[in-house]
Amino acid sequence: MTDRAVLVTGASRGIGRAVAAAFAAGGDRVAIHHRDSADAAEEVRAHLPGTGHVVVRADLTDPEAVRAMVDRAAELLGGIDVLVNNAGMYGGRDDPHPVFGASYEEWQRRWRQVLETNLTGAGNVTWCAAQHMRERGGRIVNVSSRGAFRGEPQQPAYGASKAGLNALGQSLAVALAPYGIAVATVAPGYVATDMTTDHLSGEGGAAIRAQSPFDRVAQPEEIAAAVHWLASPQAEWASGTIVDLNGASYLRS
Repeated sequence: MTDRAVLVTGASRGIGRAVAAAFAAGGDRVAIHHRDSADAAEEVRAHLPGTGHVVVRADLTDPEAVRAMVDRAAELLGGIDVLVNNAGMYGGRDDPHPVFGASYEEWQRRWRQVLETNLTGAGNVTWCAAQHMRERGGRIVNVSSRGAFRGEPQQPAYGASKAGLNALGQSLAVALAPYGIAVATVAPGYVATDMTTDHLSGEGGAAIRAQSPFDRVAQPEEIAAAVHWLASPQAEWASGTIVDLNGASYLRS
């Protein structure tokens, strides 16, 4: 039992929900961030083991809303010991933006939306949370994607945003170590969440599962377990690392 104060962005569903549950099961108090899913976030809070969990809201593309949200989480939890940058957007098959297939206006819109959420938003949350960790140390874990390495031809802004998140994590691992703050990153492949249900249940689902020699995709709890360990006191020496969690579906050297 650790009783740390943990902020998880995008925790109302999917990986974020599983991450919140993993920390709560370990005895931590969790701030469940959402953008516009108040009911789902409250449901997550109500079902977490332990006490002291809270719900906070912010649009991560709004810098002042981000600062208010992080400060509110710190106020309610008595500080912030762990930050998990999980919130992000992909776009899906219904809103791709390939170079030859999207108008210039669509191209700009998607880059602006995705980078402001996945990269700039995460960077702003990190800056704000680090202010609360400066005197006490802490852990920051970013949720990236294998798409940062293999490329995302239909969603290039997504791939670029996750590659940027990887670089942010490694830069801050060096910058924040003198303050006792370790920073690490996980890079999942496909994960079975409500956001991927259409992909996995459709006619392309078998091909997606076949990308891994295990012939399946990850469960959110598998990603959460890695995040939880990287945020542990025993994982300080993993600071700066990027952990591939894709079931050998993409191997990088």
